[in-house]
Amino acid sequence: MKLGEALVKESLITREQLKAALERQVIFGGRLGTNFVELGILKERDLLSFLSRHFKVPAVDTAQLSAVDAETTACLSRELAEKYKAVPFRKDRNRLHVAMLDPRVMTNIDALRFITGYDIFPYAITELRLLHAMEKYYGTERDLRYISTFGQEEVGKPTAKENKEQILKIKEEFCNAREKEEIVAILLNESKKIASRAAIFIVKGDKMVGWKSRGVSADNREIALAPHSIFADVLSRRDYYRGPLLRIPENQHLVELLGGVPHDCLLAPIRIREKIIAILYVDNGNTSVLDASLNYVNTLTMMASLSFEIVVLRKKIREL
Repeated sequence: MKLGEALVKESLITREQLKAALERQVIFGGRLGTNFVELGILKERDLLSFLSRHFKVPAVDTAQLSAVDAETTACLSRELAEKYKAVPFRKDRNRLHVAMLDPRVMTNIDALRFITGYDIFPYAITELRLLHAMEKYYGTERDLRYISTFGQEEVGKPTAKENKEQILKIKEEFCNAREKEEIVAILLNESKKIASRAAIFIVKGDKMVGWKSRGVSADNREIALAPHSIFADVLSRRDYYRGPLLRIPENQHLVELLGGVPHDCLLAPIRIREKIIAILYVDNGNTSVLDASLNYVNTLTMMASLSFEIVVLRKKIREL
């Protein structure tokens, strides 16, 4: 059974989501699973767990790939690692434990057994994690697309305590906001931590209208809400988008506004009582990737959505 059909059978995705991922795969390439992660349909860890069940092999653990010794990685040359899409991570006696993109292809396993002289024990791994490991241990350069999806190295990452304190501070700011403009200001200010450019677009009928922006002149700019555009995609799926901005006619006005096509951008919906009223757009320019995970932006937009609801309710109470 094909991977997509197996995911549908396990009720991890819908047929509509499978169709969306297949269409994206035609445009961007990569494994189908990678496209599910990029679309936000599956989390990377959930995909890895599924692959383990699907291929009937263990899933490689993050910790197992974090510090592989040079003697183990030397069991495979860079050329062989790239050819067989495999990274060895543990060696004991005559056994070599290898994370593989295709762990059930016996011809590959037999070839590795012959080349290394070890019994090969295959493990499931996602494309995103494999490419990260190949870059780390073999110097194989990753495309910007895979860097942005999988995330940056965690050097200088704030501690859990610092993150908690920062979130509490932001919560207080959103709770104390009395006007919509205050909420927008908080969003744009906090987005500085992850992106050099940010803009909030309001949904107005068949167009998106720039409300406030930073790093790009989007204020009062109107963009037609064309079918298949990046804005229409977010509104129809009612979910965020993370990835490159596709150069298609429907996105042309946004491309012109941004002065090019970003390699990595993020759009997150802002709601009032489940109705999407606006979309937060952020990027790091047209040649750089974003610096943070989706969780931070999702937290920001969720708090902003609630803050908008509170402001609206306050206004209704005053009008009674």
